[in-house]
Amino acid sequence: MNKRVFILIPSYNEGKVIRQTVRSLSELYTVVVIDDASTDSTFNAVRDLPVVYLRHDINLGQGAALQTGMEYARMQDADVVVHFDADGQHNPADIPRFIEELCAQPVDIILGSRFLREDDMDAIPRLRRGLLKIARMVNGLLTGLWLTDAHNGFRVMNRRALNAIQLKENRMAHATEILMQIRRGHLRYMELPTHIVYTAYSQDKGQRWSGAFNILVDVFINKYFR
Repeated sequence: MNKRVFILIPSYNEGKVIRQTVRSLSELYTVVVIDDASTDSTFNAVRDLPVVYLRHDINLGQGAALQTGMEYARMQDADVVVHFDADGQHNPADIPRFIEELCAQPVDIILGSRFLREDDMDAIPRLRRGLLKIARMVNGLLTGLWLTDAHNGFRVMNRRALNAIQLKENRMAHATEILMQIRRGHLRYMELPTHIVYTAYSQDKGQRWSGAFNILVDVFINKYFR
């Protein structure tokens, strides 16, 4: 049975790299670019490619962009949804491997991990590695899911998970919110190794310590005051 696979790519001012990211995927899958009110050349970079282009009128954040993409995928009766970053960090070759495991194993969502293979760990910049280890501990305490990699944006889910996950965290705290909803929805999950490419471009725009603190505040408010 052929699966209807939708690749969701949230994008904000990724015009320099998104064409290269999308071009390798659009020949094999239904690619949905969710433009979160970019002010650069994002639209022109993908306008002639066979992709679904959705746009927010105002910048809402990556979590909101993923939610928009998931709502579209639900309306299109997607069987499998993949979360994929626009900046070229994720490896397209991981997609079929994850989908194969999703279909073969009794799981609803597979989460990528940079900490299951030594080669993948070695590729992580030292400062980023320390930040991720702290995030793992915080996420474990908040969600009860003790994953090896708490903030990997590469995820593959089936229709059950797609219908269960409803993001309210508009910005980067959505990564922890997804884990909370996996537990609350009794979704079956597993991790698989994935390789992240840290280019100068992706590192320059990457998460800072101040951003990590803001994520923690957002997650705390979501957990205890909503």
